[in-house]
Amino acid sequence: MPFSDLQIEDFNYPLPEERIAKYPLENRDESKLLQYKEGVVSEHTFKDILELLKPGSQLVMNNTKVVQARLLFYKNEGTAPIEIFCLEPVNMDVQQAMAVKDSILFYCLVGRAKKWKSGELSLQLNPHQLKAEKLERRGQGFEIKFSWTGGLTFAEILEEVGRTPLPPYLNRKDEDSDKERYQTVYAKNDGSVAAPTAGLHFTDAIIQGLKANHHEILYATLHVGAGTFKPVSSEVVSEHEMHFEEIHVTAAFVSSLLKHKGSRTAVGTTSVRTLESLYWLGVKLKSSPNKDHVELTQWDAYELPQDISVNKALSELLEYMNGKDLFTRTQLMIGPGYQFKMLDTIITNFHQPKSTLLLLVAAATKGKWKPIYNYALAHNFRFLSYGDSSILHL
Repeated sequence: MPFSDLQIEDFNYPLPEERIAKYPLENRDESKLLQYKEGVVSEHTFKDILELLKPGSQLVMNNTKVVQARLLFYKNEGTAPIEIFCLEPVNMDVQQAMAVKDSILFYCLVGRAKKWKSGELSLQLNPHQLKAEKLERRGQGFEIKFSWTGGLTFAEILEEVGRTPLPPYLNRKDEDSDKERYQTVYAKNDGSVAAPTAGLHFTDAIIQGLKANHHEILYATLHVGAGTFKPVSSEVVSEHEMHFEEIHVTAAFVSSLLKHKGSRTAVGTTSVRTLESLYWLGVKLKSSPNKDHVELTQWDAYELPQDISVNKALSELLEYMNGKDLFTRTQLMIGPGYQFKMLDTIITNFHQPKSTLLLLVAAATKGKWKPIYNYALAHNFRFLSYGDSSILHL
């Protein structure tokens, strides 16, 4: 099994609380940018990205939109609220769920669940109500039935009464400004409970500058789940169960990947997983007689044939899509030793110790993540979601 000899403790590092960026900078593109290229670390600002990318690069960005997934219900006036954190819909994909207009089942985490023994909770909508009914317990959470009237979609409900699902490591309450700043400027498709944070540094001016410099920008959707914050709790990396996340891409997107012959940059680890998953989905389709529904499980990339070209894999995927959009799921886990197929550059923030995101960075840097992170710590880089960025050349 892949990573069978990797100990998660080898991917630990001291991260002082004061190095975690609790708030974003006033201007998105003024964050610091660390470049790692051919073993050399250099320091820049994010605005320099226009010069640091290889000419004619194709950038892939995740245009998922963070939904206001935290709902606060008050059983009695003057008491602390019961918080319902909507994680994922039951028996449908995220984008279907966001369009529902009357009732829906969601898997949720519930804060102060002991105070909610039975009965419905309600939250005022103008002029209607959102009702929540606790059904069965599942693991650490519950299945919750939400119902409402008035013809609003569930996405509109969350936008009206929900709160921003800030990462737990920020250790603060969300503020009004987070609704805009914990969102990329190109966010489009509702469904994530965490932002694709590498994209938070991009401004409209940066994007226009990239296009003017003949870089091609493509948008895919991978809805980020709360599992992205889940640390690897097992001592051995191979014993960690990776979370599934939903992917949505168009046939035109895959066709553009197939046609492009130059450098390709993934903006964020979610874009990395999307691109690499698309390759392996093509390999899986080429290798399997069962093509009714295809998704990628945790170890598929290590067990499938390793000698199929990118062109063949993407062509197989494109044929399977037959001009239609692809909605699927990926559980792909990327760690040291993984051979990247689809890209040669990654833009990403600085990640938590002992996280699957740090394992991905270790793979991208061929195990040289520690000198990079030591440099960032020694040179006052800001860490995690609202922190600074890096550009890693594979």
